Amino acid sequence: MADDQNIKPRYIFITGGVVSSLGKGLASAALGALLQARGYKVRLRKLDPYLNVDPGTMSPYQHGEVYVTDDGAETDLDLGHYERFTGVSAHQSDNITTGRIYSNIIEKERRGDYLGATVQVIPHVTNEIKDFVLSDAGDVDFVLCEVGGTVGDIEGLPFFEALRQLGQELGREQVLYMHVTLLPHIAAAGEVKTKPTQHSVKELRSIGIQPDILLCRADRPIEDSNIKKIARFCNVRESSVIQGLDARSIYDVPLAYHEEGLDAEVLRHFAIKPDKDIDLSRWQDISQNLHNPDGEVNIAVVGKYTILPDAYKSITEALVHGGIANKVKVNIRWIESESFEKEDGPDAVTALQGMDAILVPGGFGERGSEGKILAAQYARERQLPYFGICFGMQMAVVEAARNMAGISDAKSSEFGPGGTAVIGLMTEWVKGNEKQTRAAADDLGGTMRLGAYPAVLSRDSLVENLYGSQEISERHRHRYEVNIAYKDKLEAAGLKFSGMSPDGVLPEIVEIPGHPWFVGVQYHPELKSRPFAPHPLFAGFIAAAVKQSRLV
Repeated sequence: MADDQNIKPRYIFITGGVVSSLGKGLASAALGALLQARGYKVRLRKLDPYLNVDPGTMSPYQHGEVYVTDDGAETDLDLGHYERFTGVSAHQSDNITTGRIYSNIIEKERRGDYLGATVQVIPHVTNEIKDFVLSDAGDVDFVLCEVGGTVGDIEGLPFFEALRQLGQELGREQVLYMHVTLLPHIAAAGEVKTKPTQHSVKELRSIGIQPDILLCRADRPIEDSNIKKIARFCNVRESSVIQGLDARSIYDVPLAYHEEGLDAEVLRHFAIKPDKDIDLSRWQDISQNLHNPDGEVNIAVVGKYTILPDAYKSITEALVHGGIANKVKVNIRWIESESFEKEDGPDAVTALQGMDAILVPGGFGERGSEGKILAAQYARERQLPYFGICFGMQMAVVEAARNMAGISDAKSSEFGPGGTAVIGLMTEWVKGNEKQTRAAADDLGGTMRLGAYPAVLSRDSLVENLYGSQEISERHRHRYEVNIAYKDKLEAAGLKFSGMSPDGVLPEIVEIPGHPWFVGVQYHPELKSRPFAPHPLFAGFIAAAVKQSRLV
């Protein structure tokens, strides 16, 4: 193969086999980070075979968190991994589902774009998938595309067929297939079994795709004899069988995969001779800070979906980043907010004792809301650092309205009629130069205030000092907002509105002056936090927790 450094972009397709949750998204993100460390520009994308148009209305218990991009796309949580590891902002064009594919095709068919032709999976669905993969790549060296699910899933077949076609159309000098598999250890036999990997590759080859690299996930080192066996039966070079061992932290994965030769094998496939050494100092520093902390803090996350940590994946990682910034280990205690409301459940005082700080994340619906209000009250009254995000800010405002401003029946209109709605449905707002309008009867999907919006911070406020700027831009995902009509009464009671939309209509941030650290934000700062660039609010929140821990 000719050594042509000018072929752009090259495509790496990441697929999975045997079982789900093997870490394809993490592998994609780590490989992207390694290619960046070699000086290349990367773009990462996710192909999701499910029929939902996007994850926006999916249950957090089934899908985990919904990740939101600057341009307002509701996407798979793997795009969070991509951004956190590469720092490259994702776009609407970086995540697509079968639902979106079919929606596009049906719209075209109704318009007559197919000129009366019979619309079929091949070529129409596969062409739509290929157009997505190839579109809007920009000036990058590598585009990494991850396919959700596992090989053999019936809903994934059109995606695999599209990727097979791209391999033929672009040529092997521009396409690489990486397959992530499992090497399970069978305790009764006392050995690692390669057969699941062999069968997975056989399934992939049966639909016309020969993997170039096998990333074999295992919980113990893979013996050379098994590597040789896998290479022989799966028709790959031995150097292309990469072991993906469990790591202490996800941020150790780029270093581990480099040590195993993953990035070198990718360059070898494309006949690229690196013109400079790889720079892994960023990841070495992160690993050093993670595994050699100066202390630790205990953070309570009081949420609605805490039985599935992936529902708050970006929150978890942003807290870790705040720990990196302060050189401390962050211990998270997940607390179901609804437990505070049950007769046989713990009260807030019992559950939150011993915590150095409290974070209340986003959520939807009335269930668990009173528990979140109790958490905010506990933090306010006991001078404990508090961080309320989106719904967590709204519940802190409800608590302040009830117990500071004397509005005893304060509530959110999201919970139905009655009471004083200090939190209300957003009916209109400005996005760019256009006015957006919504009504209570609108569809749930894609109708929230989504994506990046600017805010103006009050001079000399806590948040202005943390950001180091009066003007910020943060990502939003909400349908309800603090009612501006109660701003004066709440401020007179001691709750400061320290961040507003540029037109002064929408409250973005509240804080309590004189409290050690009490901040509520309407947006989702966790979405912009990176291990090498911790979000200033999370860095400040953990710093306040460190200070609190030293007071005990």
